[in-house]
Parts: sequence; C-alpha cells; structure tokens
Amino acid sequence: MPIHQTVTFQEALDIVESLPEDQQETLVAVVRHRLVEHTRDVLSEHIQEAREELRLGKVRRGTVDDLIKDLSNENAPLG
Repeated sequence: MPIHQTVTFQEALDIVESLPEDQQETLVAVVRHRLVEHTRDVLSEHIQEAREELRLGKVRRGTVDDLIKDLSNENAPLG
C-alpha cells in the first residue's frame, strides 16, 4: 500500500515540470478527464437530490412571476 505524503502546490508544479513534455501533456489530460468525471458525479448527485425533493413535495414548479407572488405573500403582514 503506498504511503501518502503531503506535497505543496509549488512542489507539485516542480515535480510536473521535471517530467518530460509528453508525460506532462498526458498528466494534464488525465487531470482534465478526472475533473470532468468529478463534475459529472456532483451534477448527477444534485439531480438525484432535486428529483427526490420534487417527489416528496419539497419543491414546487412555476414561473418567475409565481415565485415573486409567493415571496410577496410570505412577506405580507398578517392581518
């Protein structure tokens, strides 16, 4: 099992710069791919949460005008 050690950002840059150019390019491609995958995973989680909230009735659908009316009604004094 590999031992993880903390590396500063500058140290990471220095390590990358010490690699041959083709390996630097490969590293950049791998990091970009992982970032895209991570973004996709986060978006998927948000979509699942939103669908669940909609299913449970925690959210409502409507237009911007509907939202403004609801907000106005919530802020109206009780009488």
